[in-house]
Amino acid sequence: MALHAIDIAVIAAYIGLTLILGFWISSRAKAGMRSYFLGGNRLPWYALGLSNASGMFDVAGTMWLVSILFVYGLKSIWIPWLWPVFNQIFLMVFLSIWLRRSGAMTGAEWITFRFGDGTAARLSHLIIVLFALILVLAYMAYGFLGIGKLAAQFIPFDLATTLHLDVFLPRSLQVAGLSGDDLLQRNAMMSGLNEKAYGVCFIILTSLYVIKGGMYSVVFTEVLQFVVMTLASIGVAVIAMMHVSPDMLAAAIPEGWTSPFFGWELGLDWAELMPSANAKIATEGYSLFGIFFMLVLLKGVFTSLAGPAPNYDMQRILSARSPVDAAKMSALVSVVLNLPRYLFVTGLTVLALVYFSPYLREMGPDADFESVLPFALKEFIPAGLLGLTLAGLLAAFMSSFAAPLNAAPAYIVNDIYKKYFRPNAPEKTYLRMSYITSTIFVILGTVFGFFLTSIDMSIKWITAGLYGGYTAANVVKWYWWRMNGYGYFWGMLTGIIAALALGLPQIDINPLHAFPFFFAACLVAVIVGSLMTPATNMETLEEFYRKTRPWGLWKPVSDSLAAKGQSVPENSNMGRDLLNVAIGIIWQTALICTPIFLVIQDWTKLSISALIVIVTSLILKANWYDRLEDDATPPESPVTSLSEAQA
Repeated sequence: MALHAIDIAVIAAYIGLTLILGFWISSRAKAGMRSYFLGGNRLPWYALGLSNASGMFDVAGTMWLVSILFVYGLKSIWIPWLWPVFNQIFLMVFLSIWLRRSGAMTGAEWITFRFGDGTAARLSHLIIVLFALILVLAYMAYGFLGIGKLAAQFIPFDLATTLHLDVFLPRSLQVAGLSGDDLLQRNAMMSGLNEKAYGVCFIILTSLYVIKGGMYSVVFTEVLQFVVMTLASIGVAVIAMMHVSPDMLAAAIPEGWTSPFFGWELGLDWAELMPSANAKIATEGYSLFGIFFMLVLLKGVFTSLAGPAPNYDMQRILSARSPVDAAKMSALVSVVLNLPRYLFVTGLTVLALVYFSPYLREMGPDADFESVLPFALKEFIPAGLLGLTLAGLLAAFMSSFAAPLNAAPAYIVNDIYKKYFRPNAPEKTYLRMSYITSTIFVILGTVFGFFLTSIDMSIKWITAGLYGGYTAANVVKWYWWRMNGYGYFWGMLTGIIAALALGLPQIDINPLHAFPFFFAACLVAVIVGSLMTPATNMETLEEFYRKTRPWGLWKPVSDSLAAKGQSVPENSNMGRDLLNVAIGIIWQTALICTPIFLVIQDWTKLSISALIVIVTSLILKANWYDRLEDDATPPESPVTSLSEAQA
C-alpha cells in the first residue's frame, strides 16, 4: 500500500517541526551539565509527566500490546506486569520523593550519596554505571526493531536493494536466477535488511535533536509527540467503534476474551477460530496463567520496591523541581499514558480480529501476530489520519529512543569522565564529550538492533533478565542500613552475569521462570558481601537518612543522630504508603480497562471500571495527594568527585 500524498505531507511536516523545535530549544541546554541532563531542574512536573509517558509509548511495545490483546483479550492487561507497569504507583506514592531529595544528576551519582566515596562506594558506582549502559543499549536496540518493522510496511521504496545490502547475505543467495526455497529465503532476508535500513534512518533523525539539545529538547519534543499520538489514538478508536459492532467482535473471539479474570489456567480456547493462537499461548508459557500471574506479581513488587532503574524514568524524577513535583509527575504518567494508548491498541486490535483473522489463519503455524498493527493501519485508517497516526508512531519511536540516548552520556561523562578523570574541566568540555558519547551509543544501539528478531523475547529478557538481576541489590539499599557498597557491588555483579547468561542463544530458559532463583542468589550475594566487610561510614549513612527519610531498618542510624543531638523524626508512613500502593494498583488497572471496554462497547463493564477509577481516585486524593509533603530539603548536588569529597 502506497501512502497518499496527504499522509506523506503530514509525516514530513511532523518530522520538520520536531527537528526545528528540538534545535530551537537546545540553546537552553548550553548553560551546563545540569541544564543539559536535567533541564536545570526548571521543567514543570506536568511537562515531565507528559514527556515520560511519551517515552513509554513506544512502537515496539505498542505492536506487542496489540498482539497480546488480540490473542489473550482482557487477560492481556496482566502481561505488562512483566515490566512491571505498576512500578509507577510505588514511585508516585513514596519512591519519587525519596529519590529526588538526593539532588543527584544520575542513578550512579545517587549511589555515591548512599554509600559515600571509598573503595566500596567506587565499586558500587562503577557497577551501576555498567548496568545503566547495558540497559540503555537494550532499550535502544529494542526501539530500533519496532520502527524498522513499521516503516518497511508503509514505505514502498526498497532501501535495502538500493543500498546493495545483499552483500550481507550468504554467498549462495547472492547469485542470480534463484528459485524455490532459495528465492524465498533470499526475499525474507532482504525484507529483514530493509527493515533494519529504515530503522537506521529514523535513528539518525532522532539523534540529531537529542544530541544537540539534551533534556530540554527531549522533553519539549516529547510533549509535541504525545499530543500527536493522543489525537491519532482517538481517531483510531472512533474508526474501530464505527466499523466493528459488539456482535461482529463476539463472532471473532473465543469465550472469555472480554473478561480480565482467570483461573489456574488461562481459560481461552482458539481451536475453532485460530489454532495458531493456541500454539502461541503454549509457546510463550502462559497456558498456566495462575503460575504466571504469581510470578509477575512477586517479581513486580520486588522490582518496584527497588525503585527506578537508571534510565529515562529516573532522569525525569531527578529533573523535577522538587520531591513533591516528582511524585505528581509519576502519578500523571499512569493517566496520560494508559488512556490514549489503550484506545489506540484496542481500536487496532478489534479491527484486526474481525478483518485480519482470515489472513492469519492462512499463515498456519507461522502466523505473525506482530503484523496485526500494520495491517489494521493499512486497511482501515483513512488518508490524513493515517499520516497523523504514522507520525504519532514515529513520535513514539523518537520518544522511546531519545530518552535512553539522553541518559547514556550522563553516565559516561558525569559518572566516569568527570568523577575519575577531569573533575574540574570547563562545562564546554563536558558538553562536547556528551555529544561524542551520544554518537557512539547511537552506533552501538544500532549494531545491537541488527541482531534482534523478536519483540516478545526482547521484552522478556529486558524485564525478567536485566531487571531481575537489578532487583535484589536495589531493594535492600533503601530499607537496610547495614548494606554497604561491597554488598551492592556483589549483588549487582551476580545479577548482571545471570542476565547476560540468560541472553545467550545456547541457554533456553524463560527469564521469568528463572527470576526467583537468581533473585535469591543476588540477595545472598548482597547480605554476605555486606556482613563480611565493614559497614558504610556512619556520617554518610546519617546524611542519607536525614535527607531521604526512608522507612525500614534504620534504627542504628536514627539512634546515632539522636546521640549527636540531631534527632530526626521516624518515618511512620510505611502502612499508609503500602495501602496507597495497593489502591493505586487497582486504580491504574481500572484506567487500563476503561478505554478497552469503551472501544469494544461493553457498557456494563465500562461503567464498573469507570466507577472503580472514580472511587479509587477519591481515596488517593484524601490519603495520598492531600498528604504530600517535603519535610526534607534536598541538597543542591551531592558529592560527585574525589576532589569534592576531600575538600
